[in-house]
Amino acid sequence: MIRVVSWNVNGIRACVRRGFVDFLDRSEADIVGIQEVRALPEEIPLAARTPPNWHATFAVAERRGYSGVGIYSKLEPERVETALGEPRFDVEGRFIAAHFRTGRGRFAVVNGYFPKGSGKDRDNSRVTYKLDFYGAVFGRVQQLRRRYPVLVIGDYNTAHREIDLARPKSNVKNSGFLPEERAELDRWLGAGWVDTFRALHPDEPGHYTWWRQWGGARERNVGWRIDYVLVSPTAMKRTHDAFIWPDERGSDHCPIGVNIDL
Repeated sequence: MIRVVSWNVNGIRACVRRGFVDFLDRSEADIVGIQEVRALPEEIPLAARTPPNWHATFAVAERRGYSGVGIYSKLEPERVETALGEPRFDVEGRFIAAHFRTGRGRFAVVNGYFPKGSGKDRDNSRVTYKLDFYGAVFGRVQQLRRRYPVLVIGDYNTAHREIDLARPKSNVKNSGFLPEERAELDRWLGAGWVDTFRALHPDEPGHYTWWRQWGGARERNVGWRIDYVLVSPTAMKRTHDAFIWPDERGSDHCPIGVNIDL
């Protein structure tokens, strides 16, 4: 059994100060993907850059203090991809894919920090870019799933259904819950990808992964479920549990994950 965890850490340096390195071991995870690293590798505290018994790889943005993803794994990857081949995406450090081999065969963990569509002026000006990024990742993981089981983890920045956010009616015109963004997740699921948490907890409300940092949103559980582990059909057959850990407070997001036979 392997545990795969995903967490938007909202800045690795701040998260380290709040106990991230201890969390790596406390999680009992075998693979941990993080998003929104917001640091160059040399700026990451040494304890999180090269933690004992972990292999760590990062894909960073050209712009300092922005975006970035990473994968920690107990098992050394056979290879790691850190680019989609499109400069407009690759300069933002939003994609990393690690390929592994165990006694049961090979599999891949793709970790994405999917863009927000709101734009700096909150005018939904980046929705097109966001959907194009979804499309690029979708094309790549569709290729990978022909070869072996694939997990696509990360911050998708979209709540799929009304059950996935506390206040759906007041957010229908906001990026993160726009019809075209939700339709993109429909496309993934229509192609056979499985939202592991919702598949195993189909009608349970009140499960969120991100909360605003003001107004007591987290304490009142006024949140959004925008972080996912989507898996290919072959991987879903091996998935035993999907979880959300809202009590981990190192970020405005909380960790999520699955237990899976790989």
